[in-house]
Amino acid sequence: MALSGRFVLLVALGIVPVVVFGEPIALVGWLALALLLGVLDLLVAGSPRKVVLGRELPGPVRLGETTATTLLLSNFGKRRVSGLVRDAWPPSAGVAQTRSRVAIPAGERRAITTVLTPFRRGERRSAHVTIRSFGPLGLVARQATIRVPGAVSVLPPFNSRKHLPSRLARLRELDGMTSVMVRGAGTEFDSLRDYVRGDDVRSIDWRATARRKDLVVRTWRPERDRRVVIVVDSGRTSAARIDNEPRIDTAFESALLLAALASRAGDRVDFVVYDRRVRGRVQGATGPALLNRLVTTMAPIDPELIEMDWSAVPALVRSVTSQRALVILATSIDAPGASRGLLSVLPQLARKHLVVVSSVIDPSVLEATRERGNRSEVYQAAAAERALLDLTRVSAAIKQLGGDVVTGAPQDLPPALADRYIALKAAGRL
Repeated sequence: MALSGRFVLLVALGIVPVVVFGEPIALVGWLALALLLGVLDLLVAGSPRKVVLGRELPGPVRLGETTATTLLLSNFGKRRVSGLVRDAWPPSAGVAQTRSRVAIPAGERRAITTVLTPFRRGERRSAHVTIRSFGPLGLVARQATIRVPGAVSVLPPFNSRKHLPSRLARLRELDGMTSVMVRGAGTEFDSLRDYVRGDDVRSIDWRATARRKDLVVRTWRPERDRRVVIVVDSGRTSAARIDNEPRIDTAFESALLLAALASRAGDRVDFVVYDRRVRGRVQGATGPALLNRLVTTMAPIDPELIEMDWSAVPALVRSVTSQRALVILATSIDAPGASRGLLSVLPQLARKHLVVVSSVIDPSVLEATRERGNRSEVYQAAAAERALLDLTRVSAAIKQLGGDVVTGAPQDLPPALADRYIALKAAGRL
């Protein structure tokens, strides 16, 4: 049962007979009248438990996009149900309107559409629906909370896909598939062509030249069918928000762009999310199925507030592939203490694989180093400079141990990592 504002106002009006008649008994009589009207209103109200509920749920939606879900209410009771309906979606589902007015005559059905704009990944769930049915006077309502489970899957937004066409064009240039005819420094033989001024003399094929009695050069293409292993750190450091985006979401964006690029280049991509256990894994997928499996695997994963177990990463990579591979480690390197585990396993990984460490940096730290107008800003600038110095020290240590480093702000890191992949392909290091 629930009391409405009308009932409260009706009780408050009991002061009028007290003032008019000057007798306390008048207040008692007024309260008895209000209570009687409330009981009668409650008895006449339709039963919310006679309402059968159902849901029509949308398919997966990308983070930030708008979708709609429909709640179906069928009144199997003998009285009209008129009142409010609240569908209990969590705040992260981005519900525009949480309560809806509804009037369902006996034996009829109504539909309520709820617009959702989620601002967090994962499963956005609504477990219960509360129905409040008022009587004709609108004083008292019957209320029931009914379990009606429903969920909307919110996928990573993949905003970095806007960088994909330009990077694919560069890959096609490396592979000699455009009119620019730019050849990469790969190691796989592609074709022979006539020598032109500016060609590297080391590319001259002397046997073919002798047969044709004209200078002929070999052309090369970037290697195909190489292995790219992406390991995303889902430990406590990945929960930090940079530019209002968790580090792990930036890592997912970088992984999606790199996977789309590498798959188009003919390389095999494997993806693992790990902290002290495997939180998600994608192996053996190619083409369009790769991105579908990646976003589906990424969607429900949230950071764990535990330390990353770097000692298990070499064995994890070996379980994925025994071949030489490009290993991308998406983690945080802005704290030397937290990076000790990473540095301890880098030599073991770098002996067999090409290792690239990808880390997001906070643009507000760079901005703080430029503001020194007062004492507070000077202290902030000093702290920011120390943070950048720590980042530089860890980056230098990674390079000394045989790895490579790619850093950038959340919007800059995905294309920067893609550019590093293309540069490695062009240099024939994969």
